[in-house]
Amino acid sequence: MEKRIQAIIEESCRVKQLCANELSDQITSIVQVVCQALSNGHKILFFGNGGSAADAQHLAGELINRFLYDRRALAGLALSTDTSVLTCIANDCHYDHVFSRQIEALGKAGDVALGISTSGNSANIIRAIETAKQMSIKTVGFSGGSGGKLAQIADYSLVVPSTVTPRIQEAHITIGHIICELVEEALCPRNK
Repeated sequence: MEKRIQAIIEESCRVKQLCANELSDQITSIVQVVCQALSNGHKILFFGNGGSAADAQHLAGELINRFLYDRRALAGLALSTDTSVLTCIANDCHYDHVFSRQIEALGKAGDVALGISTSGNSANIIRAIETAKQMSIKTVGFSGGSGGKLAQIADYSLVVPSTVTPRIQEAHITIGHIICELVEEALCPRNK
């Protein structure tokens, strides 16, 4: 069992090292678009399914409250947390609309819609990104493997170089943390 544990951790580290080598430019671009939106009084709309929904909620919380130090609140919103909204949309329309309807209601031009899908092919994520683009909302897609349709349609695409869902999710949250840290430093410099 110890060898298996070591192998899993080593694989996670390998994927993250590939991200560091291959995705730094994409991460930089995402940090810049997030900073621009927040600086102009806009918000970041995060959404995903399952573990990616948890990541969306996690990252919204990091922006709203704090990441490494106390500072002013930054506008982040997770679209996966209001069960009444999610279930009424899923029941009355279709589950494919649970995020796009919220973007239609809550999003404004100048916001950033950040969809997370390990496969890049979740129908509700794709529909939400398409809706955001129609509303002049900048779009960011976090995916893995080939990137799926999400990588083709998002304005900014971040594709983790792995096909293993847990490794993709681990990289997504690491990259999300990097974005939160760099945004916090840029917009709310720590008092020395």
